[in-house]
Amino acid sequence: MKRKLIIGERIMYVDALTPVNCIFTVNIRGVIAPETLHAALRKIQQKHPLLQMQIDDKQTGGPYFILNENIGEIPVRVIERKGEDDWLNESKAEWNKLFDGENEPLARVVWLKDAEVSDILLVLPHCICDGSTLVTLLQELLFLLDQPDLQLTPYKSFSSVKELLTPAFSISQAKILKARMFSLLGKAFFLFKPTSRKVAAGNNYVLHWTLSPEQTIELLEQSKAEGTTVHAMLCIAVMKAFQQVRGVKAHGKVICPVDIRQFVPEIKSDTMFAFAPIVELETDKKTELDFWTRARNLKADLTAKVQELKVEEMLWMSEYFHSVVTRMVKFLKATDGTHDVTLSNMGKLRIKENYHNFEVMAIHSPTVAFPWRNPNTMVACTFKNRMDFTFMSNETFLTEKEAGQIKAEAMNLLFENLKQLSVA
Repeated sequence: MKRKLIIGERIMYVDALTPVNCIFTVNIRGVIAPETLHAALRKIQQKHPLLQMQIDDKQTGGPYFILNENIGEIPVRVIERKGEDDWLNESKAEWNKLFDGENEPLARVVWLKDAEVSDILLVLPHCICDGSTLVTLLQELLFLLDQPDLQLTPYKSFSSVKELLTPAFSISQAKILKARMFSLLGKAFFLFKPTSRKVAAGNNYVLHWTLSPEQTIELLEQSKAEGTTVHAMLCIAVMKAFQQVRGVKAHGKVICPVDIRQFVPEIKSDTMFAFAPIVELETDKKTELDFWTRARNLKADLTAKVQELKVEEMLWMSEYFHSVVTRMVKFLKATDGTHDVTLSNMGKLRIKENYHNFEVMAIHSPTVAFPWRNPNTMVACTFKNRMDFTFMSNETFLTEKEAGQIKAEAMNLLFENLKQLSVA
């Protein structure tokens, strides 16, 4: 099989020399046999077509996903686990490693282990996975470690975007004309945009922190009581924190990825996919509004914008932009953007906690180091009633000190407003 990367995949691929890797980490207490881990990874690889492929950017019109009949097994790098933060250090190390070895699959595992505890890091290039993909792979891995005889059902990869579209989506001449017109406008737009970095890239970093079960439950219950969501609360707190720390440099806007599976039934819940449509949100400019009103307004805005998304049309039309994707990527590497941060809340992870021979103690939010000029990214997930956060950026764009201040301000804002409400 040979398939051209679709636009969403192509942007996250960047180029052959730039790794953009997602690392998803699970902390386990119990005994795991090496042969059981390798057997589980073989079954996962046999199920998912993208784990049997490599990326070829040498052929004209590429890059392409190419099925490799001689693909190697998903490699496992085993390291002695010495401390609680080893997984963070290994995550950062994995950011900079390409998937470019001969017959090397587009996934690998880092296994930090001591006598009782393991940290297992799933490492995949972002061009083949989104957050839902990572959760699916982790679920499958844990089930197979617990039940080695479990069978996974393979599926076929799509060969073009058209296979993802429902029969209700019709391709008319008007739509073709619209797609071509937007493609030409895109060419004109990027032709006059800067495509070189203003300054040299600095070091990438990640901040990690976790809320207690009591704090997490309090946030969830209070958001429901106030008619909003935890995600809306986080967005408001983070935007306000950026304003307090960065002043006039703050934009008051966040970008939020949306799981495409709710719009495209052909992309099943347990299949690998990388493209996520995004919505941009901003805090209300009215200064007299309180925190909770802002959170309710933002929730309503998010709901409206998600409902307005025409994802099938977006998927189909994006294929007309292959001629400008290289300049799009260069533009992302050069522009500050008009947002403060990309904020992804994966929500409560529906992953089992207890198994026959081990217990899942914690799941850490994914880490990724984007090569963009504005790489600010915040990810949250909840497991065992503990909300877990990662915040990634680059010293050139946002210093680690500023990021720490933003984190502290955002968390203070959340819990200050909870306390004020409970007192009132």
